[in-house]
Amino acid sequence: MEIFTLRDVLEASEILYKYIKPTPLVYSRLLSREFGCDLYVKLENLNPTNSFKVRGGIYYIYKNYDEVRRTGVITASMGNHAQSIAYAGQLFGVEVKVVMPDWVSEVKKNSLRELGAEIITYGKFFDEAAAYAEALASKRGYKYIHAVNETQLYPGVATMHLEVIRELSSVEQVFNPIGGGSGAIGACIVYKSFDPRIRVVGVQAEGAPAFYESWKMGKLVSKESVNTRAEGLAVAKAYEVPYAIIRDKIDDIVLVSDEEMEAAIRDLYYSVRQVAEHAGAAALAAARRVKQSLEDRRKKVVVMLTGGNIDASQYARIISGGKG
Repeated sequence: MEIFTLRDVLEASEILYKYIKPTPLVYSRLLSREFGCDLYVKLENLNPTNSFKVRGGIYYIYKNYDEVRRTGVITASMGNHAQSIAYAGQLFGVEVKVVMPDWVSEVKKNSLRELGAEIITYGKFFDEAAAYAEALASKRGYKYIHAVNETQLYPGVATMHLEVIRELSSVEQVFNPIGGGSGAIGACIVYKSFDPRIRVVGVQAEGAPAFYESWKMGKLVSKESVNTRAEGLAVAKAYEVPYAIIRDKIDDIVLVSDEEMEAAIRDLYYSVRQVAEHAGAAALAAARRVKQSLEDRRKKVVVMLTGGNIDASQYARIISGGKG
């Protein structure tokens, strides 16, 4: 299954660059020396909402402007997708409502409020919030944007990987976290279209492994709950559309613990002086898990730092080496 092409991603980049700039791809001498390869970090935390998701939000609202300006939109999210829709809504003058679990970090909630979105709290994790948002949309006539299954988000998100190719055409392996799967979809379509030999490695939290288990078992898996501090990865099931696109294209999926992500948060600060949230650091955590396979001085590896929306107190605890 392939619902968009590299040509669509090129078109999306032409649209997005009217509103945002490409993010840096930085080479880390420290990490390269440690991993034994040329290791680069893609700084998606430097986007306007401090996450890669803003790309999908802008592209979607742009493409559906006439309809959503009339109806307003509602979505569900652990934070970063919501901010992308809220940012685009503010940019284009579209009313935005967001359903999210109450435990989502205050930094993400405050960012949504600053962008003019209305926050509705419901459920314990993403999937419950999404079902409630869809029900509200049906009842009140809002345009519902599913954070995972909405295919018109994908070409915009995929532009981050197009930027990697444009800067580093010799890339050989890319690590990208999987929550719902939009980032990994973009990775699979872009890199495999450019050169099928480029390895795409997905990353999930050990406490939210539904996509990993689906990929391993060859069928969709749902979990009753999730147990991870990585808000962006706290998804309890694998969704049909991302699974159908990724299952035969992705080369591997690695599970990482919250503790490994927090170690990677520290590493990203000390190596490239960048702030990452748990999901944003998951790619580096996974690279460390499979470090031995990367030890080749000629190998060019990219880890996607997908977001930096983390509470200051939590970040201070992690950087200082605190637990819990």
